Amino acid sequence: MTELIKKSVQEFVIELSGKAPTPGGGGASALAGAIGIALGGMVANLTVGKNKYADVEDEMKRLRASADRVQNELLALIEKDADAFEPLAGAYRMPAGTDAEREAKARVMETSLKEASLVPLSMMKRCAEAIDLLREFAEKGSRLAVSDAACGAILCKAALQSAWLNVCVNTMSIRDRAFTDRVNGEGRELLEKYLPRADEIYSKIEEGFMDGV
Repeated sequence: MTELIKKSVQEFVIELSGKAPTPGGGGASALAGAIGIALGGMVANLTVGKNKYADVEDEMKRLRASADRVQNELLALIEKDADAFEPLAGAYRMPAGTDAEREAKARVMETSLKEASLVPLSMMKRCAEAIDLLREFAEKGSRLAVSDAACGAILCKAALQSAWLNVCVNTMSIRDRAFTDRVNGEGRELLEKYLPRADEIYSKIEEGFMDGV
C-alpha cells in the first residue's frame, strides 16, 4: 500500500510532478473525481438544516451519504492505481532473451495490463455515479451552492476523460481482444452518456447566473 492519500496536498502535487511513474495520470484522475464529488457533499451540508429546504432534507442526507461513499471509493482508487502499476513495472523488467523467457514475460504482461486497465475503468464508473449525484445536488440543493455542484460536475467530467486515457494506454497492448473490446466498450458507453450530462449540469448553472438567478 502506497498510502498516497495520507500525503498533504503539497506533497502529493510535488510527487506527481516527479520522475516516479506513480502517482501519475490515473491517481490524478481519481483525485479530481474525489474533489468533484466532495463539492456535492458541500452542497448537501449547506442545504441540510435550512428551513427553506426542509422538504428535501431527507433526500439531501441520502445523497450526501452516497457522495461520501463515492468520494471514499475514488480516494481508494488512487492507491489501487499505484498498486496495480507495480506488477506491470516488474513485468517490463523481466528478461526476454530466450523463447521461454519471452513467453513468461508475455503472460505476466497480459495479466498485469488487464489489472491495470480495470482500475481506471472503475474510476470512470465512480465518476459517472458522481455526475448523476451532482445533477441532483444542482437541482435540489441550496441555490447559494449551485456553482459548487457545477464545478464538481466539470471536475468529474475531466476525471472521467482522464481515466479513459488510462484505460486505453493499457488495453492497446493487451492481446486478449475479447477482453479489450469489452473494457473499451464499457468505457466508451460511459463517455457517450456522461460527458454530455456533465456539460448539461454546467451549462444550466452558468445560464442561470447569466439570467440573474
